[in-house]
This record gives sequence, C-alpha cells and structure tokens, in this order.
Amino acid sequence: MTDKTASGDVRLAGISKHYGSFTAVHPLDLTIPQGSFFALLGASGCGKTTTLRMIAGLEEPSTGTVSLGEREVTHLPPYKRPVNTVFQSYALFPHLNIYENIAFGLRRRGIKSVKKQVDDMLELVQLGQFAQRKPHQLSGGQQQRVAVGRALINHPQVLLLDEPLGALDLKLRRQMQLELKRIQTEVGITFVHVTHDQEEAMTMADTVAVMNGGRVEQLGAPAELYENPKTTFVANFLGTSNLIEASVESAGSDVVVKASGATLRLPAGRCSTTPRAGGKLLVGVRPEKISLVHADEEHTVAAGRNKIAGRIAASSFIGVSTQFVIDSPVCPELEVYVQNIERDARLVPGAEVILHWNPEHTFGLDAAQDIDAGVETVEESA
Repeated sequence: MTDKTASGDVRLAGISKHYGSFTAVHPLDLTIPQGSFFALLGASGCGKTTTLRMIAGLEEPSTGTVSLGEREVTHLPPYKRPVNTVFQSYALFPHLNIYENIAFGLRRRGIKSVKKQVDDMLELVQLGQFAQRKPHQLSGGQQQRVAVGRALINHPQVLLLDEPLGALDLKLRRQMQLELKRIQTEVGITFVHVTHDQEEAMTMADTVAVMNGGRVEQLGAPAELYENPKTTFVANFLGTSNLIEASVESAGSDVVVKASGATLRLPAGRCSTTPRAGGKLLVGVRPEKISLVHADEEHTVAAGRNKIAGRIAASSFIGVSTQFVIDSPVCPELEVYVQNIERDARLVPGAEVILHWNPEHTFGLDAAQDIDAGVETVEESA
C-alpha cells in the first residue's frame, strides 16, 4: 500500500462510548480503507449511528482515537474534519433552488466562481435540468441526490451516510442504492454508510461490519459474511438461515453429525468453532441452497448429498420463487426457497418431501450460542 493510499484511511483505535452506566459502543478497532464503500449494519440500538457520529465529530468518544489518514481528529470539531454527513432528513434549504443548495458549501468558504464546480456536480448526480427548482418540487430520491451533491462539492475525504434511504419507498430505495454506488465509484472517495437494511448493505458495500450490542460481530465482504457467518446473529440477521442442533459423530477434514436420526456432513473449514466427536454443533444451511422433491422421488437424489425428510407445513408463491416451510424431526420450521422453473403440483401443504443439498453448502457454528440471535421479530421490523 502506498503512502498516498494510506492517507485516506479512517482508523478507529479503541473507541468506545458510554452514556452513564450504558455502553453504546464497546472498545472498537476498525480500519476503513481509502476509496472503499463501507457499511455499518445492524438493528436499531446496536451502536452503528453512534460510531458514525464519533467519526463525524458529533459525539466525543469515551475512550480511544479517531484518525483520518495520518491525522488524529478525535478532538477536532466537525467543521474542521475533512468529512461531510448526509442524513435521512436531507436538510436542504427550502428557500434556495437546487443550484444554490449545491453551491452553498463553496460560497460559505468564500469561493467566488462556483459555476463549473456546481455544473459538474449537477451532472454527477444527474440533476442538471432541475437546477432552478426548489427542493419541494423534487421527488424524495432527487432530494437525496441534491444532499449528496451538496456534501461532495466540498471534496471531503470521507462521506458519512446515516440511513440516507430510510425515507424512500422500496422501488426508489433500490434505484438509489445503485445511484449511490455509481457516484461513489466515480468520485472514488470513502463512503461510510449506516443502515439497518441487510439488502442495502450487501448491494452497495465492498465491506460490511455487522454490529450487535455495541460490538462488531463480523467484518468482511458481503458474500463472505453471507456464505460463512461466524455467529448465529450474523447467520440470522443477514438473510435467513436454517440452524439445526446436531451431535458430532466424527471430525476430520469432513465433519459428520447426527440430528434426529439424520446423518449430515459438512467441511471442517466451514466451522467457526473446532468440532469434537461427542460435542454439539449448530449446522446451518441457507434456504435457497436446498432442493425439494416429493417423497416418491427420493430415488432421484444423488448419493453424497445431505438429505432429510419432512412435511410441507406452508408455502407461498412470490414470483421468482416459492417459499416453503417444512416440518421435520430434524428441525421444526425449515425454510426452503425453490425457483419457479418447473413447478411440481404435488408440492402442497401436507405433502411428504425430501430436502437435499450439497454438503459443501453447510456451515457449522458454536452450539453454545442463542440459536435465535439476530432473528427479526415483527415488532423490530415495523
């Protein structure tokens, strides 16, 4: 890594935040590489916004330091830090048109000739034809882009985004995810994005830190976190996982486990804990990795696949796939997502079925954890 590249890293060293006896963020070490799109992901109250506010200078850390590049900024006020923040509320000036909203930061710094910079920024956020409109004449997504343009025109080293798409409806949010990713790629500066939306973090970020209870549970690329969760919280919070309580029969390069009479295998390299014969393990598999056949077709299942029997408890057709809930002695409510390519009319509630999947798609977690950690309830997601 060259000095130039290192110069824009955001480095948090042992930062924590206490409010009286409550610890919002436990001591945290985190390096966010320059030019990356980094997401802090977690449910409300997990400490992600507090962490972002400590980077911005809006909260003073109880311990530790915040550095931007080679410069420690822990005690600098927000306006002296090379960062800008975009909030969910956008906070645009209603009496100024879009052009003047974007020019605001430059004019405040006493820059006289702003036209080229503002025009370039309007082009970047694709709002050139709306320059003379007032914020209330724009859609939520357009207002969001104005807020991003206004923040970027000051050339911050880091752009902080605090739930910036939370106020948008689903379709617009999806569009804006791609827009923000495009803008970040074009300008090449570090984006640090706080969100509770798993899909949003996985769509946009190069690296995701999954936070829970003021700590980072796991850090990595979205695909790595999804395919190789290290805790039940990450397995359940990022998408859906079927977690099966099992006893370890043998542990070599392949681990063999028993769950309610079914024998399952998984690679030892996909276990987050060291499995030992006679010990317990939580065996996980994602719903879309599982194939489903009617019990009459059991003979069609290839040898060597993990296989369990069950009965369809419920099914729902959602266009691209049908989602099944399966009752099985191995696990009470297994979820299976089957793509709607060739639908078997026999796969209806009450039908006896065989579930099977590639052992390579199985992961193993420490059985001492709460099996339901990270499962969102209706109240939480409301």
